[in-house]
Amino acid sequence: MAIPRLGFWRRLAVAIVLPVLKVWTSKTWRGADNLPAGGGVILVANHASHFDPLVISYFLYDNGRWPRFLAKASLWKVPLFGPFLKKVKQIPVERGSVEAVKSLDALVDALNDGGTVVIYPEGTTSKEPDLWPMRGKTGAARLALKTGAPIIPLANWGAYQIYDSRTKKIGLKPRRPVAAIAGPPIDLGRWQGQEPTRQVLEEITEHIMLTIRDQLGEIREGTPPPLYQPTGRAKTPPEVTG
Repeated sequence: MAIPRLGFWRRLAVAIVLPVLKVWTSKTWRGADNLPAGGGVILVANHASHFDPLVISYFLYDNGRWPRFLAKASLWKVPLFGPFLKKVKQIPVERGSVEAVKSLDALVDALNDGGTVVIYPEGTTSKEPDLWPMRGKTGAARLALKTGAPIIPLANWGAYQIYDSRTKKIGLKPRRPVAAIAGPPIDLGRWQGQEPTRQVLEEITEHIMLTIRDQLGEIREGTPPPLYQPTGRAKTPPEVTG
């Protein structure tokens, strides 16, 4: 499914990145029918590798959606790279600053514009020794309650074989298996009409992360552990299954 009206800069990004991904990865996509045909959507995903944004982008592009990731606002100050991020519709995020409210406004604007906002609730790559999901932060829950946009959970797996964030090693072997599975929109009905208190936001976030974790269990064909609180050292990377 093609994305209409990409414009020059996004077409350029596709022309650079897509041929590389086609050689470097062997994809398995599932659940694309759970992506809305139109309108703003919040996509929440597990974060196992610094390479998995490209896997998620590949999945979304193949299924008619342009990904809009959150990235540190400082990247917008990098010559050439910063302007390019703006041209391809990525979203700067100010952290630990009064400017953070502007970041929320940018997310709301992106959703109102029919965009696909990709959020990693974990906030960083997983520190769980076998790369299972960690407990999440509440930003996606807050954004969903504020906008009413659907939340689509997406589990992805295999990107660590290309770049392992624990060891900093890059795998150059072609056709590395990567997989992504999108689930149905997360039902927030039980919290409908409630104030976005810390307890409510944490309950929603827990539900989001457990949903992603269970989807990842389907991909990995294993029983997932409880959501992780970062401690200890990483183990040898596991093999990809599924």
